[in-house]
Amino acid sequence: MHYHEALAEEIRTSAARLLAEDVGPGDITAQLIPERQWATARVITREDAVLCGVAFVDELYRRLDSRVALNWQYADGDRMAAGDTLLELEGPARSLLTGERAALNLLQTLSGTATRTRAYVDLIQDTGVRLLDTRKTLPGLRLAQKYAVTCGGGYNHRVGLYDAFLIKENHIAACGGIAAAVKEARDIAKDLPVEVEVETFEELDQALAASADVVMLDNFSLDDLREAVRRGSGRATLEASGNVSDATLRAIAETGVDCISSGALTKDVQSIDLSMRILKTETR
Repeated sequence: MHYHEALAEEIRTSAARLLAEDVGPGDITAQLIPERQWATARVITREDAVLCGVAFVDELYRRLDSRVALNWQYADGDRMAAGDTLLELEGPARSLLTGERAALNLLQTLSGTATRTRAYVDLIQDTGVRLLDTRKTLPGLRLAQKYAVTCGGGYNHRVGLYDAFLIKENHIAACGGIAAAVKEARDIAKDLPVEVEVETFEELDQALAASADVVMLDNFSLDDLREAVRRGSGRATLEASGNVSDATLRAIAETGVDCISSGALTKDVQSIDLSMRILKTETR
Protein backbone atom coordinates (compact mmCIF):
# COMPACT_ATOMS: atom_id res chain seq x y z
CA MET A 1 0.00 0.00 0.00
CA HIS A 2 1.28 3.49 -0.90
CA TYR A 3 2.33 5.61 2.09
CA HIS A 4 -0.36 8.27 1.55
CA GLU A 5 -3.06 5.63 1.17
CA ALA A 6 -1.84 3.97 4.35
CA LEU A 7 -1.91 7.31 6.18
CA ALA A 8 -5.48 7.98 5.04
CA GLU A 9 -6.49 4.57 6.33
CA GLU A 10 -4.65 5.27 9.60
CA ILE A 11 -6.62 8.51 10.02
CA ARG A 12 -9.88 6.61 9.66
CA THR A 13 -8.96 3.72 11.94
CA SER A 14 -7.35 5.87 14.64
CA ALA A 15 -10.45 8.06 14.88
CA ALA A 16 -12.62 4.98 15.33
CA ARG A 17 -10.18 3.51 17.84
CA LEU A 18 -9.96 6.67 19.93
CA LEU A 19 -13.72 7.07 20.11
CA ALA A 20 -14.19 3.42 21.06
CA GLU A 21 -11.54 3.77 23.77
CA ASP A 22 -12.93 6.95 25.33
CA VAL A 23 -16.66 6.92 24.62
CA GLY A 24 -17.32 3.20 24.82
CA PRO A 25 -21.07 2.53 24.99
CA GLY A 26 -21.81 6.22 25.62
CA ASP A 27 -20.77 9.46 27.35
CA ILE A 28 -22.84 9.46 30.52
CA THR A 29 -21.68 12.90 31.68
CA ALA A 30 -22.72 14.50 28.38
CA GLN A 31 -26.26 13.31 29.09
CA LEU A 32 -26.45 16.03 31.76
CA ILE A 33 -26.63 18.56 28.90
CA PRO A 34 -29.99 19.05 27.15
CA GLU A 35 -30.02 17.29 23.80
CA ARG A 36 -31.01 20.47 21.95
CA GLN A 37 -28.26 22.57 23.50
CA TRP A 38 -25.99 24.04 20.82
CA ALA A 39 -22.56 25.46 21.60
CA THR A 40 -19.49 27.16 20.20
CA ALA A 41 -16.05 26.41 21.54
CA ARG A 42 -12.42 27.13 20.84
CA VAL A 43 -9.15 25.27 21.34
CA ILE A 44 -6.12 27.31 22.39
CA THR A 45 -2.47 26.44 22.84
CA ARG A 46 -0.83 27.46 26.10
CA GLU A 47 2.66 27.26 24.61
CA ASP A 48 4.48 27.91 21.35
CA ALA A 49 4.04 24.89 19.10
CA VAL A 50 3.83 23.46 15.58
CA LEU A 51 0.38 22.16 14.75
CA CYS A 52 -0.24 18.59 13.59
CA GLY A 53 -3.39 16.49 13.49
CA VAL A 54 -6.01 18.49 11.59
CA ALA A 55 -7.27 15.61 9.42
CA PHE A 56 -7.34 13.27 12.42
CA VAL A 57 -9.60 15.59 14.43
CA ASP A 58 -11.80 16.30 11.40
CA GLU A 59 -12.35 12.56 10.98
CA LEU A 60 -12.98 12.03 14.67
CA TYR A 61 -15.78 14.60 14.83
CA ARG A 62 -17.15 13.45 11.47
CA ARG A 63 -17.62 10.00 12.93
CA LEU A 64 -18.96 11.33 16.21
CA ASP A 65 -21.46 13.87 14.86
CA SER A 66 -21.49 15.30 11.34
CA ARG A 67 -23.33 18.40 12.61
CA VAL A 68 -20.15 19.65 14.28
CA ALA A 69 -18.45 22.35 12.19
CA LEU A 70 -14.69 22.86 12.60
CA ASN A 71 -12.97 26.10 11.60
CA TRP A 72 -9.19 25.74 11.76
CA GLN A 73 -7.12 28.88 12.21
CA TYR A 74 -3.87 27.10 11.35
CA ALA A 75 -2.81 24.23 9.08
CA ASP A 76 -0.57 21.27 9.85
CA GLY A 77 3.04 22.45 9.99
CA ASP A 78 2.17 26.02 11.01
CA ARG A 79 3.84 27.60 14.01
CA MET A 80 1.53 28.80 16.79
CA ALA A 81 2.25 31.14 19.69
CA ALA A 82 1.11 30.62 23.27
CA GLY A 83 -2.45 31.90 23.67
CA ASP A 84 -3.39 31.45 20.02
CA THR A 85 -6.72 29.93 19.03
CA LEU A 86 -6.06 27.05 16.66
CA LEU A 87 -9.59 25.70 16.25
CA GLU A 88 -13.16 26.97 16.59
CA LEU A 89 -16.02 24.49 16.79
CA GLU A 90 -19.80 24.77 16.59
CA GLY A 91 -22.39 22.06 17.07
CA PRO A 92 -24.37 20.09 19.64
CA ALA A 93 -22.83 20.74 23.06
CA ARG A 94 -22.95 17.05 23.92
CA SER A 95 -20.90 16.12 20.88
CA LEU A 96 -18.34 18.90 21.35
CA LEU A 97 -17.60 17.69 24.86
CA THR A 98 -17.75 13.98 24.06
CA GLY A 99 -15.03 14.35 21.44
CA GLU A 100 -12.92 16.81 23.43
CA ARG A 101 -10.46 14.50 25.16
CA ALA A 102 -9.89 12.13 22.24
CA ALA A 103 -9.28 15.10 19.93
CA LEU A 104 -6.95 16.91 22.33
CA ASN A 105 -4.98 13.76 23.15
CA LEU A 106 -4.16 13.25 19.50
CA LEU A 107 -3.49 16.91 18.76
CA GLN A 108 -1.24 17.28 21.80
CA THR A 109 0.82 14.21 20.94
CA LEU A 110 1.23 14.83 17.22
CA SER A 111 1.88 18.54 17.72
CA GLY A 112 4.47 17.59 20.34
CA THR A 113 6.24 15.42 17.77
CA ALA A 114 6.08 18.14 15.11
CA THR A 115 7.28 20.78 17.57
CA ARG A 116 10.30 18.74 18.73
CA THR A 117 11.18 18.00 15.11
CA ARG A 118 10.96 21.67 14.11
CA ALA A 119 13.22 22.67 17.01
CA TYR A 120 15.85 20.16 15.85
CA VAL A 121 15.49 21.14 12.19
CA ASP A 122 15.98 24.80 13.09
CA LEU A 123 19.31 23.94 14.71
CA ILE A 124 20.71 22.53 11.46
CA GLN A 125 18.67 24.36 8.82
CA ASP A 126 21.67 25.92 7.07
CA THR A 127 23.81 22.77 6.96
CA GLY A 128 21.98 20.83 4.25
CA VAL A 129 21.75 17.82 6.58
CA ARG A 130 18.43 15.94 6.68
CA LEU A 131 16.89 15.02 10.03
CA LEU A 132 15.35 11.52 10.07
CA ASP A 133 12.99 9.77 12.43
CA THR A 134 13.25 6.09 13.45
CA ARG A 135 10.92 3.18 14.23
CA LYS A 136 11.00 4.16 17.92
CA THR A 137 7.43 5.40 17.83
CA LEU A 138 4.57 5.24 20.32
CA PRO A 139 2.68 1.93 19.92
CA GLY A 140 -0.16 2.25 17.45
CA LEU A 141 0.89 5.71 16.24
CA ARG A 142 3.64 4.82 13.75
CA LEU A 143 2.24 6.49 10.63
CA ALA A 144 0.69 9.37 12.57
CA GLN A 145 3.98 10.27 14.23
CA LYS A 146 5.97 9.87 11.04
CA TYR A 147 3.52 12.26 9.40
CA ALA A 148 4.06 14.66 12.32
CA VAL A 149 7.81 14.52 11.72
CA THR A 150 7.28 15.74 8.16
CA CYS A 151 5.05 18.54 9.46
CA GLY A 152 8.00 19.63 11.59
CA GLY A 153 10.35 19.68 8.60
CA GLY A 154 11.98 16.30 9.15
CA TYR A 155 12.14 13.23 6.92
CA ASN A 156 11.01 9.66 7.37
CA HIS A 157 13.43 6.78 7.70
CA ARG A 158 11.92 3.44 6.72
CA VAL A 159 8.30 3.10 7.84
CA GLY A 160 8.63 -0.49 8.98
CA LEU A 161 10.49 -3.73 8.42
CA TYR A 162 9.12 -4.07 4.89
CA ASP A 163 10.18 -1.01 2.90
CA ALA A 164 14.00 -0.99 3.30
CA PHE A 165 16.81 -3.23 4.48
CA LEU A 166 18.62 -2.19 7.66
CA ILE A 167 21.41 -4.68 8.31
CA LYS A 168 22.58 -4.58 11.92
CA GLU A 169 25.10 -6.46 14.02
CA ASN A 170 23.02 -9.60 14.50
CA HIS A 171 22.04 -9.74 10.82
CA ILE A 172 25.72 -9.49 9.89
CA ALA A 173 26.66 -12.29 12.27
CA ALA A 174 23.85 -14.53 11.07
CA CYS A 175 24.63 -13.92 7.38
CA GLY A 176 28.38 -14.43 7.71
CA GLY A 177 29.53 -10.86 7.12
CA ILE A 178 28.56 -7.52 5.65
CA ALA A 179 29.31 -8.43 2.03
CA ALA A 180 27.21 -11.58 2.25
CA ALA A 181 24.33 -9.73 3.92
CA VAL A 182 24.29 -6.97 1.30
CA LYS A 183 24.43 -9.48 -1.56
CA GLU A 184 21.53 -11.43 -0.09
CA ALA A 185 19.50 -8.24 0.26
CA ARG A 186 20.10 -7.38 -3.40
CA ASP A 187 19.01 -10.87 -4.42
CA ILE A 188 15.81 -10.60 -2.38
CA ALA A 189 14.67 -7.14 -3.56
CA LYS A 190 16.80 -5.19 -6.03
CA ASP A 191 14.55 -2.10 -5.88
CA LEU A 192 14.71 -1.55 -2.10
CA PRO A 193 17.45 0.52 -0.43
CA VAL A 194 20.08 -1.36 1.57
CA GLU A 195 21.48 0.23 4.72
CA VAL A 196 24.23 -1.19 6.91
CA GLU A 197 24.82 -0.14 10.51
CA VAL A 198 28.53 0.02 11.39
CA GLU A 199 30.44 0.62 14.61
CA THR A 200 34.05 0.64 13.37
CA PHE A 201 36.06 1.89 10.41
CA GLU A 202 36.68 -1.69 9.37
CA GLU A 203 32.94 -2.28 9.10
CA LEU A 204 32.54 1.04 7.28
CA ASP A 205 35.09 0.02 4.67
CA GLN A 206 33.35 -3.33 4.23
CA ALA A 207 29.95 -1.67 3.79
CA LEU A 208 31.35 0.77 1.24
CA ALA A 209 33.09 -2.05 -0.64
CA ALA A 210 29.79 -3.96 -0.73
CA SER A 211 28.10 -0.89 -2.28
CA ALA A 212 25.56 -0.33 0.47
CA ASP A 213 23.20 2.52 -0.37
CA VAL A 214 23.30 3.96 3.14
CA VAL A 215 25.77 3.47 5.98
CA MET A 216 24.61 4.23 9.52
CA LEU A 217 27.50 5.43 11.68
CA ASP A 218 26.45 4.23 15.10
CA ASN A 219 27.73 6.25 18.08
CA PHE A 220 30.80 7.56 16.24
CA SER A 221 32.66 10.42 17.93
CA LEU A 222 32.80 13.76 16.12
CA ASP A 223 36.36 13.09 14.97
CA ASP A 224 35.40 9.63 13.77
CA LEU A 225 32.40 11.03 11.90
CA ARG A 226 34.69 13.44 10.07
CA GLU A 227 36.99 10.57 9.15
CA ALA A 228 34.03 8.49 7.99
CA VAL A 229 32.94 11.36 5.75
CA ARG A 230 36.46 11.57 4.30
CA ARG A 231 36.37 7.86 3.47
CA GLY A 232 32.78 7.48 2.34
CA SER A 233 31.51 10.78 0.94
CA GLY A 234 30.09 10.21 -2.52
CA ARG A 235 30.22 6.43 -2.18
CA ALA A 236 27.14 6.03 0.03
CA THR A 237 24.69 8.15 1.98
CA LEU A 238 26.19 8.59 5.44
CA GLU A 239 23.80 8.65 8.40
CA ALA A 240 24.88 9.57 11.93
CA SER A 241 22.97 7.93 14.76
CA GLY A 242 23.33 7.79 18.54
CA ASN A 243 24.02 10.46 21.13
CA VAL A 244 21.77 12.92 19.31
CA SER A 245 20.31 15.75 21.38
CA ASP A 246 19.72 19.46 21.03
CA ALA A 247 23.16 19.94 22.57
CA THR A 248 25.01 17.68 20.09
CA LEU A 249 22.94 17.94 16.91
CA ARG A 250 24.64 20.98 15.38
CA ALA A 251 28.16 19.62 15.91
CA ILE A 252 27.17 16.29 14.36
CA ALA A 253 25.70 18.03 11.33
CA GLU A 254 28.87 20.06 10.84
CA THR A 255 30.96 16.88 10.41
CA GLY A 256 29.63 16.60 6.85
CA VAL A 257 27.29 13.60 7.19
CA ASP A 258 24.28 13.50 4.88
CA CYS A 259 21.63 12.85 7.50
CA ILE A 260 21.07 12.34 11.21
CA SER A 261 18.51 9.98 12.72
CA SER A 262 17.02 10.44 16.17
CA GLY A 263 14.54 8.33 18.11
CA ALA A 264 13.92 11.29 20.42
CA LEU A 265 11.64 12.86 17.83
CA THR A 266 8.96 10.24 18.41
CA LYS A 267 9.66 8.26 21.57
CA ASP A 268 10.38 11.09 24.04
CA VAL A 269 7.35 13.20 23.21
CA GLN A 270 6.34 16.13 25.39
CA SER A 271 2.68 16.76 24.64
CA ILE A 272 1.67 20.33 23.86
CA ASP A 273 -0.60 21.98 26.43
CA LEU A 274 -3.93 22.57 24.67
CA SER A 275 -7.27 23.52 26.13
CA MET A 276 -10.87 23.59 24.88
CA ARG A 277 -13.34 26.13 26.27
CA ILE A 278 -17.09 26.49 25.64
CA LEU A 279 -17.79 30.09 24.62
CA LYS A 280 -21.59 30.25 24.44
CA THR A 281 -24.64 28.00 24.25
CA GLU A 282 -28.17 28.25 22.93
CA THR A 283 -31.17 25.99 22.58
CA ARG A 284 -32.15 24.90 19.08
